[in-house]
Amino acid sequence: MHLWRYKLSLRGYRAMILQHMIFCLLLIHRGRPLIVVPLRAVVATVGEEVVLPCHVKPEMNANGMRLEWARPDLTPGFVYEWADEKEHVVNKQPSYRGRTSVVKEKLEHGDISLKISNVTISDEGIYRCLVPQVGQEAFIKLIVGAVSFPKVTVISKTSSRVVLQCESAGWYPEPELLWLDGEGNLLSAGPAETLRGPDDLYTVSSRVTVEKRHSNNITCRVQQRNTNQSRETHIHVPGRFHDEMLHMPYVKLLWFLIMLHDIFQSRPGL
Repeated sequence: MHLWRYKLSLRGYRAMILQHMIFCLLLIHRGRPLIVVPLRAVVATVGEEVVLPCHVKPEMNANGMRLEWARPDLTPGFVYEWADEKEHVVNKQPSYRGRTSVVKEKLEHGDISLKISNVTISDEGIYRCLVPQVGQEAFIKLIVGAVSFPKVTVISKTSSRVVLQCESAGWYPEPELLWLDGEGNLLSAGPAETLRGPDDLYTVSSRVTVEKRHSNNITCRVQQRNTNQSRETHIHVPGRFHDEMLHMPYVKLLWFLIMLHDIFQSRPGL
């Protein structure tokens, strides 16, 4: 159901962008000002700062104009209002207070882009950029992602194999988890377990059984394709020969003698 809603929302956004492009072409033909935004969605990470580009074309001084940034899906929907050369906050959506702004110096050049600070997951959505005096509006989509590095632990091991577990919490949207060998090939593992917490962040985990070889560098990679984000952690699994050598009595004796030698070398008086 969640995926169906996402696809429906994406189709609606694309249709809206197409209609806006056709309308802009008509206005260009008539020589009227345009409100221009990128065709691609803007991607941001939780906790960071993001700018939603929006410009008046041809360039003109928008400082004295009324500017409205809104989220059509929220009530109240205004995330930023500019009029009389200052911000108005009476009708502002409470979750955006103190976090949205425009650059006054850039308004003089028709740059009415919106800056959002300390981005949260709930900021994701479609934004409307409106200049009533120009009589136009444009829509831009913001995609928000959250990432974290995965943690790899050894669950169990025998003389021939090791069971590893990888877990990563604090992701949004829902990520996928991959196991890779030292050459970058996918390892066969069971289906990853994904949990969604009350904060809407996802935790993903998976286990894999690895055969001990002479060189076994294993990578756990967690990635999110929509936001083009990925994080990975590497672990080295010692080969069987390495384990057998460590358990040989003469190897242990050799290590003991080396340690004694280092001690005497560091203390000349002994």
